[in-house]
Amino acid sequence: MFFFFYGGVEQQIRQVLKYGAGRCIACRSPADLVEYEKVLKAFFVPVWRWPGKDPAMYCNNCKLFFPESYSLPHHPNSEPLPPPADSESLRCRFCDRVVEPDFRFCPFCGSAM
Repeated sequence: MFFFFYGGVEQQIRQVLKYGAGRCIACRSPADLVEYEKVLKAFFVPVWRWPGKDPAMYCNNCKLFFPESYSLPHHPNSEPLPPPADSESLRCRFCDRVVEPDFRFCPFCGSAM
């Protein structure tokens, strides 16, 4: 007799504490300081949720969670961070230009999204 189980743990944003608190370590886009929770899913159904230990940074562009201490700082003498983009916009990881979410390749530099 065989049993197959499909599941895993994933992180999800619980609450945004500060928009544009730093920059992403992977794509250098603005990153938000968030409280997150871990979710155990079985067959795509959330089964159990528990809060994360410390607030984390979250990049809306590349969907990366990383510790606040790893964030690239925003220096006061540099240009201000742009306001949070609406959920429909997406930035290219290579040329950092805004690209429509339905594009699979960047129309400016040709890299895969």
